[in-house]
Amino acid sequence: MTTLDIRSDVTVQLVDHNLSDKAVVRAARVSTVGQTHNNPTEDADRDAGLINYLMRERHGSPFEHGSLTLFVEAPIFVFREWQRHRIASYNEESARYRELRPVFYLPAADRNLVQVGKPGAYRLKPGTAEQLAFVDCELLNAYEAAYEAYERMLVAGIAREIARAALPVGIYSSMYVTMNPRGLMNFLSLRTHREDAAFVSNPQREIEMCAEKAEAIFAELMPVTHAAFEANGRVAP
Repeated sequence: MTTLDIRSDVTVQLVDHNLSDKAVVRAARVSTVGQTHNNPTEDADRDAGLINYLMRERHGSPFEHGSLTLFVEAPIFVFREWQRHRIASYNEESARYRELRPVFYLPAADRNLVQVGKPGAYRLKPGTAEQLAFVDCELLNAYEAAYEAYERMLVAGIAREIARAALPVGIYSSMYVTMNPRGLMNFLSLRTHREDAAFVSNPQREIEMCAEKAEAIFAELMPVTHAAFEANGRVAP
């Protein structure tokens, strides 16, 4: 019997980027003053004011210059939500071409479990210790049965692309995702819950965990743009 690797976390790592607040400023100012990348009179406060203006007035195209590439490991159900954001490029691990590892997701002990209300207008509340233990037991049993079926098919010579049908969406996959700052802000606005946002979103917690890690990277690489995003209601320009 294969030993399952159980995780309750996600991985979001910076792989590559060419992001900067200066890139936003250059793109915006070329409309009025032409070439600006060698301008010795650039002023940090003035640049910040321009970025805030662009964000507030939703002049979005200057935020499309540059990109970052992230490496992500998460359950497949998270990827299906993430890949709905089409302002990005994706390459995901293929279960057609490689055997998936037995890495599966279990909710952390502090993960809310119980839905109260109707779809589209509900909240989640903590479960009891008994409910958490029940979730763990049921998921582990399902994962073990599914992965054993997957392995039996592979041993029998069944193609990976067929055998993978037995695997649940709680299994981990990996991908590279590349997006520009505007696309990233659109993703963050929809996949984080912030009561002070202009449009409050209520994402599933697991994809929010990914978004929080991605936002920390964004804030470090483009602090002025991130501050303007925050100050203007977390609305993508």
